[in-house]
Amino acid sequence: MSGFPARVLHIATPADAEHELRRIHVDTVGIAMMATKMLTRCVKLTGLQCRQANILKQEMLALGGDAAVARGTVACSIEKTDVILIGTDKQLHTLCRKLSPQPFGLPALAIELKQVLAHITSRPASWRIKQRELSLERPLIMGILNVTPDSFSDGSLYTDPGRAIDRALEMVAEGADILDIGGESTRPGADPVSAEDELKRIMPVIAGLAGKTSCPISIDTWKSAVAQAAMDAGAAIINDISGLSRDPRMPAVAARTGAGVVLMHTRGTPQTMLHDTDYDDLIGDISLSLRQSLAKAAEAGIEQERIALDPGIGFAKTAVHNLEILRRLREFTVFGLPLLVGSSRKSFIGKVLNRETGQRIPGTSATVALAVQGGADILRVHDVGTMRDVADMARAITAGQKLDPL
Repeated sequence: MSGFPARVLHIATPADAEHELRRIHVDTVGIAMMATKMLTRCVKLTGLQCRQANILKQEMLALGGDAAVARGTVACSIEKTDVILIGTDKQLHTLCRKLSPQPFGLPALAIELKQVLAHITSRPASWRIKQRELSLERPLIMGILNVTPDSFSDGSLYTDPGRAIDRALEMVAEGADILDIGGESTRPGADPVSAEDELKRIMPVIAGLAGKTSCPISIDTWKSAVAQAAMDAGAAIINDISGLSRDPRMPAVAARTGAGVVLMHTRGTPQTMLHDTDYDDLIGDISLSLRQSLAKAAEAGIEQERIALDPGIGFAKTAVHNLEILRRLREFTVFGLPLLVGSSRKSFIGKVLNRETGQRIPGTSATVALAVQGGADILRVHDVGTMRDVADMARAITAGQKLDPL
């Protein structure tokens, strides 16, 4: 064995880089210079002109990085190309400065690239909902309360308002930060429910919780009439699985009420979504759909600080897709918004582990832990007490939580 043992460092965040530099007693100026050199990124840009891509390629090579482009880009024999920038944070920030005086719309690209780099390295500290702000210092646990007869996991358990209220208070005691109440099942193949029936199911529960808990209530609905009534009754969040795409009046309701808003990705309806699972680029296609939802929110006047994003695990996705979303979840942090993940007890866990719905708590625990590692800020779960511990432990590991010595 050599007298100079070597090991590869896992540097995932700026804090990791700074920590290792301090350990070998690099001076303060050196830490500031070197930390950004220790983080390598791959940033994908879509649909660039060849002349834009060629400038990016030249600039990245000059900086010691690189840029992958399609064959034919150099000769401009193709119309468009995607580009993957490959470089350290320092190189990418320098690229932004070098693009500022360039032609062909590259200054605008530099602005977007700066935002992406900022969002990747600095996560949102809070989420604004109606009349309050929720800290994201630790993961938020959103407890699921389905007051439906046909939900996939707990259908018919809480159709009685009294039992539903008791379960809600139990989840608060277990550590829930948010109560997500739904009056229409969104499982694949579920029958649609009218707004009137949905309101009959949820309103007694929301009213019954008034004065019994300060835990914010989220209404799981895509219908504007249901959302408006729930907000009037004291709810603080609208969790719209359609990403504002099914009810044209929903964006105005969300803006007018000051609700926190969860925008989720899906396709079609619960009746059709399992027949629409073909993607050219899963993460890219979901990201594009979320951008469209964000554009609708902005047009309606919904502030960015009120929005959380959900990639929609289980909605118009195969089991393989769901695993890929969890594996690549950090790619959604480029939006700079809180990320919600709802993987609890879902069928892809059953498919991987060959477990029935009630036997999926260990599998769910794995998905929650890895979601936190991947940047999730909000976990939508059935088993609140268990997942509270899982999420907190995962955050302690990934964030390097400091503890008092034993």
